[in-house]
Amino acid sequence: MADWRVQRNARDARIERGRAHAEGKVVSASAVVDLLEAVLLPGDRVCLEGDNQKQADCLARGLSACDPARVHDLHMVQSGIVLPEHLDIFEQGIARRLDYSYSGPQGARIARMLYGGQIALGAVHTYLELFARYFIDLTPNVALIAGVSADRDGNLYTGPNTEDTPTVVEATAFKNGVVIAQVNAIVDRVPRVDIPGDRVDFVVEADRPFYVEPLFTRDPAAVTETQILMAMMAIKGIYAEYGIRRLNHGIGFGTAAIELLLPTFAERLGLKGKIATHWALNPHPSLIPAIESGWVEQIHCFGSEVGMDRYIRERPDVFFTGSDGSLRSNRAFCQTAGLYACDLFIGSTLQIDLQGNSSTVTTNRVAGFGGAPNMGSDPHGRRHPSDPWMKAGEEAGGTGDPALRRGRKLVVQLVETFGDKLVPAFVERLDALELARKLDLELAPVMVYADDVTHIVTEEGIANLLLCRTLDEREQAIRGVAGYTDVGRGRDHAMVESLRARKIIRRPEDLGIDPLDADRSLLAARSIKDLVHWSGGLYEPPAKFRNW
Repeated sequence: MADWRVQRNARDARIERGRAHAEGKVVSASAVVDLLEAVLLPGDRVCLEGDNQKQADCLARGLSACDPARVHDLHMVQSGIVLPEHLDIFEQGIARRLDYSYSGPQGARIARMLYGGQIALGAVHTYLELFARYFIDLTPNVALIAGVSADRDGNLYTGPNTEDTPTVVEATAFKNGVVIAQVNAIVDRVPRVDIPGDRVDFVVEADRPFYVEPLFTRDPAAVTETQILMAMMAIKGIYAEYGIRRLNHGIGFGTAAIELLLPTFAERLGLKGKIATHWALNPHPSLIPAIESGWVEQIHCFGSEVGMDRYIRERPDVFFTGSDGSLRSNRAFCQTAGLYACDLFIGSTLQIDLQGNSSTVTTNRVAGFGGAPNMGSDPHGRRHPSDPWMKAGEEAGGTGDPALRRGRKLVVQLVETFGDKLVPAFVERLDALELARKLDLELAPVMVYADDVTHIVTEEGIANLLLCRTLDEREQAIRGVAGYTDVGRGRDHAMVESLRARKIIRRPEDLGIDPLDADRSLLAARSIKDLVHWSGGLYEPPAKFRNW
C-alpha cells in the first residue's frame, strides 16, 4: 500500500529538529544558524524572501553563516537578489542553483558569477511567472520570510510592505514546507493578522529591523529638461490621445517627470479626470502633487515606500489600507492588476534592438526583469473592453468581424537615446543574446518582446509601432527616433519622412510642443522638500534624500 504522507512526515521531522532551538515557536537571533542547520537539507528548494524592497536580512545572514558541509547545493527560488548575502551563499557552496526575477543592486556581481560558472541559472522570471511556479514545479521546501511583528502563536503582521509574503507562505505551508519568519518584535497582540499563525512554524526576533530599500523615490531635483520634454510628449501624444485612465508606471526619472507634470502641463491641456486616475503602482512620492490636486482616484500597491506610511494612512480614499490605517500591499495581486486591468504600461530599459525587443541585460550587468514583462505585455486572456484598448487594437489592424477583434494593451518604452556614460540605448543586437550563448540558455533573457511594444518615446519623438505594416516600416520607425546612435544614423531619411507624414513618427513640433518649453518650472515639485510641503508634512523622506 502506498504511503501518501512521505512529505508530511519529512516536514514534521524538520520541525521536530528545529524545536530543539526554540521556545515554542520563538527562536532567538543568536540561534538562527543552529535552527537553519537543523531544518535545511542538502538540495532543498529555499525561498529566502528578497523582495523589491523588504529583505529577510537576519535570516540571510544566518544562512550565509551555515556550515557548507551540512547545508549545501540549495536551489534558491526568490524574487530579488538584493543583499550581498544572497550571492555569498553561492560562493560558499551553500547554494548552487538559482531561479529569480530581479537583481538591481547586485546586477554587476551576479553577471560575473553567472559568466564564471558559480551559479547554475534556471531562469530569469517575471514576478508572476515565478510565483506561479511556486505552485507547480518550484515549490519551496523551506521559506524564510520577514514581517514587522508576531505574537507567540506565530500570527504575523507584515505591515505596509507585505509584497511577496502571502504568496510564498501559501505555496510553502500548504505543500508540506517549513515557514520561518523573522520579525522586528514579538508582541502580545499584532495590529492586524496578515499571515495566520498556523502557517508559520518558527519566529525569529531579529537583531535589528529588516532592511527596506526606498526603491521608488526619485528626487525631482534630478529630473532633466530632456526627461521633461519626453514626459510632455507622452502625456500629449499617448495619454491624451488614447484617454489612458488605468495604468502602471515603471521606475525612473522619466515616469517621475510625467507624474510631476500632471498638475501643471496636463492640467493646462484640460486632461484632469480624463487620464491617470486609477493606478497599479507603488506609492511614488513624486505622485503626491497629483494626488493632492485631485488627479488620482485610486492606487493599488505592489509594496510600500520608505517615508510614505503617515501619508498613506491619511489618504484612505486613495490607497488600500486596513482598519489599522496601514497599507495592505500584495505583489501577486498588483501584478495581476497591472497585467489585466491596466490599459498602459510605460517604463524604461537599457537596450532596444531594431525590432523593438528590449532587455536590461548588458555585457557586465544582469539586472533581471521584476514585473516589467507582466506589466509590459499584451495579455491574450483579457476579455473586457475599454476605449484605449479598443483604439490600440484598431490601429494594430486586422480583418473580419470587429466584434471578434482583440484590443491591445499599450506598452510604451520611454528611453533616452544615450544612457549613462553615453552608452547608446539602441543597438543592432541585444547583449542578452551573448549571455544566452555563453551560458548555453535556450532563451535569451528579453525583458519585453518586440511584439508587445506599441510605442517608443525618446527625446526625438514618438514611434507608434502599432501603425507599422511591415518589418521594414517598424525598423525605420525605431531608427527614426534613435537619435545620433549608430542605429539612428543608419535610418533611411526618405522612409522616415514618409512615416512621419503618416503620423507613425511624431516629433515634438508635430504635437504642438516647443522643446524650449520643456523647463523645470513645469514640475509641480522641484525638490524632495517640495514634496514634503505638498504632503502637508506627512511625507517623511529617508535621511539620504534630505538636503535641508
